[in-house]
Amino acid sequence: MNWKCIIVGAIVFFIVTNILGMFVSGPLIHEGILDDAYMANESFWRPELTQDPPDMGALMPMWLLNGFIVSLIVAGLFCCFRGCLKGAEWKRGMMFGLCLAIFGAGMNLAWSGVFNLPAQIWIWWAIDGLVAYLIGGMAMGWAVGKWGGVGD
Repeated sequence: MNWKCIIVGAIVFFIVTNILGMFVSGPLIHEGILDDAYMANESFWRPELTQDPPDMGALMPMWLLNGFIVSLIVAGLFCCFRGCLKGAEWKRGMMFGLCLAIFGAGMNLAWSGVFNLPAQIWIWWAIDGLVAYLIGGMAMGWAVGKWGGVGD
């Protein structure tokens, strides 16, 4: 197991996906397109998010910790399977990101049969995941190729 690959990949994936979430999908999707749908389904969200104004700071430590743990898992899987992917490192990362997005969309589809949220939410969450995983995967692949200590 190449820990340098995992750590480098996780840090880059975490930073890129969080920047996208804070500055792109957060304002555009979660505070824009889905705002009315979120308010109409208020009982599904944590109490910190239903306050006026929402207390994002209270949840930030959990979000950051969980996000970094997931980034370690994503990078670990990428470092295990990157040899199965062809092309430049950024392309390998992008293809791995596409696999993650497809799996995530499938999980959304499965969970939509359990949780009574509108299709609009599940669809936009899948779109958000697709963009974040493609771009985060590309950056992770590039960084792993450059600093992760791995070769073909």
